[in-house]
Amino acid sequence: MTTTKRALMLGIRDGLPFIVVVAPFAMLFGVVATEAGLSNAQTVVFSFAVIAGAAQFAAVQLMAENAPVLIVVATALAVNLRMAMYSASIAPYLRGVPLWKRAAMSYLLVDQSYAIGLAKYEAEPDMTPSARAAYFVGTMVLNMPLWYGGTLVGALVGSRIPPEYALDFAVPITFLALVGPMLKSAAHVMAAFTSVALALLLAFVPYNLGLMIAAVAAMMVGAQVELLVERRKV
Repeated sequence: MTTTKRALMLGIRDGLPFIVVVAPFAMLFGVVATEAGLSNAQTVVFSFAVIAGAAQFAAVQLMAENAPVLIVVATALAVNLRMAMYSASIAPYLRGVPLWKRAAMSYLLVDQSYAIGLAKYEAEPDMTPSARAAYFVGTMVLNMPLWYGGTLVGALVGSRIPPEYALDFAVPITFLALVGPMLKSAAHVMAAFTSVALALLLAFVPYNLGLMIAAVAAMMVGAQVELLVERRKV
């Protein structure tokens, strides 16, 4: 059985590959945020307070376009709505973990920690609650400070980073690495296809509202496909 200390170390080890994309991802946000008019301090505080790259990029882009505050907040919340689904998905595996620990862990719930944690819990169902909590925290021991530090570096020296370094590669690579292995069913594939197709078709909609429409439609399509598959099994 995995001990708490070993689980923590395993989490740190399994989170290591994401360092390759977290650093440039964070630096890119620092560059974009300061170019949008945020001060260095505001940029770093943004990363501390939100710690959600996709929502941060969406919010900053809208702020640069002088979008209404309501649209900025609504878009950021919509992008982060996936965290509610992550929570519902991973909560059953954390039964037995004290409430205060789960509350603290919620701050660390990001795409990477969710994907790694869920895969581990499914692969090793006999892990104790304390070991599961330790593993989850371990996945972010290096990635979380790297996100803060990368944001600061991007804010301070972003304008001097050569364009050929193409930091923006980190954004699509991160999400492709996370989403790809999770496309395990027809519902997952159809939801992904719907979101991509609609996001491209609705790219002309102002304030990135097309992404919100695509996300809602993808969830509906995925749910319907899953229902159809279940009915055929009966």
